[in-house]
Amino acid sequence: MSGYKHLIELVHRSTDPNSHVWTDIYSEATIITMVTGTCLVLIMCFGLAYLYSGLARRKSALHMIFAVFLVLVISIFQWYFWGYSLAFSSTATNKFIGNLHNFGYMNVNEALELGPQESKYPELAFANFQGMFASITICILIGAICERGRILPIIPFTFIWLTLVYCPVACWVWNSNGWAYKWGVLDYAGGGPVEILSGFSGFVMSYFLGKRRKHLMVNFRPHNVSMITIGTTMLWFGWLGFNGLTCVIPSLKSVYAIMNTNLCAAFGGFTWVLLDYFRTYHWSTVGLCSGIICGLVAATPSSGCIPLWASVILGIVSGAVCNFSTIIKVWLRVDDSLDVLAEHGMAGVIGLFFNAIFGSATVLGYDGYTEHEGGWIDHNWKQMYKQIAYIFAVIGYCMAVTALICYVINKIPCLQLRASEEAEENGMDEDQIGEFAYDYVEIRRNFFDVNGFETPASNFNDDRESMLEKQVPLKTLPQESGHAIPETSDSKASGTIHVGSQDSIKQSVSNNHNSSTSS
Repeated sequence: MSGYKHLIELVHRSTDPNSHVWTDIYSEATIITMVTGTCLVLIMCFGLAYLYSGLARRKSALHMIFAVFLVLVISIFQWYFWGYSLAFSSTATNKFIGNLHNFGYMNVNEALELGPQESKYPELAFANFQGMFASITICILIGAICERGRILPIIPFTFIWLTLVYCPVACWVWNSNGWAYKWGVLDYAGGGPVEILSGFSGFVMSYFLGKRRKHLMVNFRPHNVSMITIGTTMLWFGWLGFNGLTCVIPSLKSVYAIMNTNLCAAFGGFTWVLLDYFRTYHWSTVGLCSGIICGLVAATPSSGCIPLWASVILGIVSGAVCNFSTIIKVWLRVDDSLDVLAEHGMAGVIGLFFNAIFGSATVLGYDGYTEHEGGWIDHNWKQMYKQIAYIFAVIGYCMAVTALICYVINKIPCLQLRASEEAEENGMDEDQIGEFAYDYVEIRRNFFDVNGFETPASNFNDDRESMLEKQVPLKTLPQESGHAIPETSDSKASGTIHVGSQDSIKQSVSNNHNSSTSS
């Protein structure tokens, strides 16, 4: 009942002409904008979980979903605890990081004062919206642990990384006291705090985790392309709120940002899939999704800064450059398993560069309150060195601090980042989660396991020999190309096939493969 009494008190205060609460100050449109944006960016986190799970192998599919959900809940707590205050507190006296003025969301709830950007919206709504930006950043980064990273170490890593890496960089460019904000750097929705941080920090984490075992990489491929497309769909949908509602106040700039985002995604996806087609002469669904994501990432810092026609160029450039950037991990011998650097880090850099060239004072002013000289198309030649300095500052800072965090955590007993070789062999789902995304993974870990019992689950209690002697329907046996078991006259008559020993199965498959090759 005390909650209801407090609500009634606030309503009475809102009718007081001397009160600075609710409707006398805040417009309904801005509140709806912030709440809608918060929900849409949250959907992106769920989409990322599906995307990462689909890109992994079947025996580590649930591992990626769990990891994304885990860092999501930790990031929400960190942002409430002191993350928002360190990034956006308006009383900070330095240009690097905020103070604890808003610790535990103090001074943003009861008074409902104006937000940090001095526009007409509740600061609490702004804090919630920005918290989702922190969440999606760490969710992107955590893709680095795919198929070899332990869960326990990412709990302290998430909290510490958001505190020491994300919050300072967000303060640089989005807090009115930050040095990049005061300097006039153009970063609309997070090319630095979101994309560069997640991409380059994820690459550093991949380095500390090391490469996956070479023999486990034979015949590697994503286990579920449908999940990849579902994840990409959710990301694209949420990204429209991520970019389109960043300007806070509904305006023509929101429309421009959404259209720029769609153009970048479309041309990025088309460029990537064409390049893949010219190399392999096959259309790649995974390639199309990768290109779309690169376009969305490139649009993040630029969608509210550049004209529509420039987004077409940006989409083509980001799709091509990011496609070829996937070779960087090979050159540097780092197992960036989900290409976080190529698709997020590099695309974020490209978007920030485009702001220096195509940044338009007209587009920037479509929200009704932003005043900026624009980029080269407005003859503001000095914008380029500002963007370059900002890019290198963000890259250098995040890589150095992330490396330090990974090094320290990895030295703590029980917090080693890398799982054991046996865990990788059996899959992260069994070793780290104790559950499976699919029940058949318990008896058939890999797509190319011929007999289905190469690495049985530790809790798979049925007797192995008795299962080999069972009569099973023919349709339940593996029928993939090169792995079909030849029919016998008895099996044709009965509709079943007797499964012999593992050696005989392998010999049958080998003979079948050799005969098909000779013919």
